[in-house]
Amino acid sequence: MGEIGDGSVIEGRNAVMEAFRSGRPVDRLYIQDGCHDGPVLSIKREAQKQSAMIKYVEKERLDQMSETGRHQGVIAVTAAYEYASVEDILQAAEEKKEPPFLILLDNIEDPHNLGAIIRTANLAGAHGVIIPKNRAVGLTSTVARTSAGALNYTPVAKVTNLGKTIEDLKKQGLWFVCADMEGTPMYRLDLKGPVGLVIGSEGEGVSRLVKEKCDLSAAIPMRGNIDSLNASVAAGVLAYEIVRQRLN
Repeated sequence: MGEIGDGSVIEGRNAVMEAFRSGRPVDRLYIQDGCHDGPVLSIKREAQKQSAMIKYVEKERLDQMSETGRHQGVIAVTAAYEYASVEDILQAAEEKKEPPFLILLDNIEDPHNLGAIIRTANLAGAHGVIIPKNRAVGLTSTVARTSAGALNYTPVAKVTNLGKTIEDLKKQGLWFVCADMEGTPMYRLDLKGPVGLVIGSEGEGVSRLVKEKCDLSAAIPMRGNIDSLNASVAAGVLAYEIVRQRLN
């Protein structure tokens, strides 16, 4: 057992299979290119059940990751915290008798940004955070540290398809606003009610397919010389505009 990518590492076919069967949250499964025998396919099926990200890599890459030298073509990286379900998040809102307030993250790969957003989500009264399986950081120990304890109180769900999740949540009465520099200034928008706030990375923003699922785009007024805010700062500004409107 070691550390890589800031998550706990499990090596070897039996150990990885047992991790899945025991319900340990696994973020990523690395499989050696060309390994398609029965045991590896069984591990892959278990990974798919958990929505763990699967990556095929060269043997040399696994050798670099391995501390034991006996990875047998598979290495799993586990999450530092258990994931919740989207239903858990909605249940939290219902128990508080509040309209759901969710924060959804698209393309956030920096663990410090994710941890800071979870911290903001907790302080702003959001009922939970939703992240995608691919192209996103998971719940690593750095995320846990940066959240300053908020991970103990704010559930985080991991989904296979963010756009499909938005569609499903719309059927349950939520509407969605995404952060977009070309959007309507946030002060002109009505952000009350059951809402999902969608934040993208500072480099790419919210992806086109996810943006198309959103009902509104919100821009943060900026008066400086650079063209974007850090993702966690943008999330904080927009989350507290939602807080302001809810309080009023």
